[in-house]
Amino acid sequence: MALDAPAGITVVENAEATRDQSSYVDWPAIIAGILLASAISIVLISFGSAVGLNFLDFNAREGASPIFIGIAAATWFLWVQVSSFMAGGYLTGRLRRRYFDATEAESDLRDGAHGLLVWAGAAVLGAVIAIGGIGAAGSALGSAASTVTEAASNAAEGSVDPNAYFVDTLFRSDQPVEANVARDEAGRIFAQAALGDGTLTDDDRTYLANIVAANTGLTPEEATTRVDQVIASIEAARQEALEAARIARNTGIIAAFLLAASLLVSAIGAYWAAQKGGNHRDEGTLFVEVFRRF
Repeated sequence: MALDAPAGITVVENAEATRDQSSYVDWPAIIAGILLASAISIVLISFGSAVGLNFLDFNAREGASPIFIGIAAATWFLWVQVSSFMAGGYLTGRLRRRYFDATEAESDLRDGAHGLLVWAGAAVLGAVIAIGGIGAAGSALGSAASTVTEAASNAAEGSVDPNAYFVDTLFRSDQPVEANVARDEAGRIFAQAALGDGTLTDDDRTYLANIVAANTGLTPEEATTRVDQVIASIEAARQEALEAARIARNTGIIAAFLLAASLLVSAIGAYWAAQKGGNHRDEGTLFVEVFRRF
């Protein structure tokens, strides 16, 4: 390229210097692909959540099998991830400007690399959004915890323990009976059992039956039956809590594995789609029936 110079002198710009100062990375095209991939992902995931395809509650739809909901949610999430990244990669490959691409193979490689940058950028953006959502949820939980703590501090002396309901059932009677001391002691017995496997010793069971009989007017046999019923209720509640924890743990493992697998597959899809977009760019491929003027 000729530049202005004193009369009689022509200066030619060095092409090699221009090449050294140019970047092979077309950031505007990459940003466009990231925005498109993120927008498609948000829209489709929101739609899936609206119809019950989510990993938060597989029992959200009454009458539907949790296993079926889980498989459907996994399939939907995988399709959303792959399709959104492929769309973003294709757009980037189509918009990328070729800088000193010596061969078609080199051009394909750089198109694919731009697709991988779209994949990486959208993945990081999604992680930032997810962390922000977790932080907001944590703040909400913190506020709720503060509210509960304040309410508890204003309550009567002696906080309510998890076994309070079960302890209350021990002393139900048609006649008002003062049994504060017995209730407190029974609560401590159940609390001590909860530290282990939830099983009461024979001595504790017998003692509970005696104080229940003394405070409710029940016969020793009826008091023993009531104690056994409460013990069974506490054990059932403990088993339900353990099962809920197991399901939550397994769901977290499956979700993490699916996320990692979908990201790997999406990376391949973004690379291939960016190359395809670059090929369509070079060939001047037009989708006339889809993107025509009306």
